[in-house]
Amino acid sequence: MLNKIKLSLLLLCGLTVHTASAQNWGGGVDDDNLHFGFTFQYLSSEFKILKKYSWQKPYIDPETGSEVSGQLRSLSSVSSPGFGIGFVINKRLGENADLRLTPTLVFNDRLAYYDFGGEEAPIERKVQSTMIDLPLGFKLKSDRRNNFRAYVIGGAKYSMDIASKKRSNDAPNPPMEKFLKNKASFLSYEAGFGMDLYFEYFKMSPEIKLSYSLNSILKNDPSPYSAPIDKLMLRHVTFSLFFE
Repeated sequence: MLNKIKLSLLLLCGLTVHTASAQNWGGGVDDDNLHFGFTFQYLSSEFKILKKYSWQKPYIDPETGSEVSGQLRSLSSVSSPGFGIGFVINKRLGENADLRLTPTLVFNDRLAYYDFGGEEAPIERKVQSTMIDLPLGFKLKSDRRNNFRAYVIGGAKYSMDIASKKRSNDAPNPPMEKFLKNKASFLSYEAGFGMDLYFEYFKMSPEIKLSYSLNSILKNDPSPYSAPIDKLMLRHVTFSLFFE
């Protein structure tokens, strides 16, 4: 992902140099009290796992009282890619400040790995999600310099998984085939930076943003995969292109 972001930034720097020769109109979006746009996103998500004190203990099935897993040796998460498409609703607060709502449909998997020892490979638990994200952010902008303007943005995001029930029905499954379940909705805080590039009839804004869930997103459903976890936090790195 980092290589793709670096390549994107190099291309955008090239666009900045190309558009710097004369000041473009930019469609006049900065003069409107309310304007709209759309966005494409590439993101990487990863769990931050906070383990219980007794996280390594074998899992005991509450129904049979029998031990169904070995001792847990490791529990980890790796980043996984995703993408999103959305809209921009921008309210002008002043020459250097905007309020932005960017409803986005996000497709993303989250991964966790459990090593119970033995000769078997670690067990992967994939949480598939189709999210509706509703980020509300405050955008603080620098003064415009020809066809360029830098900005920082911060705010909060409400996320809702619209397919969580369909993908979490594991009642008939034995304990070792249960899912790692996440809450259907949660809040996150966000912060990022970007730049506005002005063309003749529109404005394009590349942006990098970090988000982190405010509370644990773990759904406490008894299983060998949720039992070792005290809190399950979610963090995102998102690269976005806005067109307004």
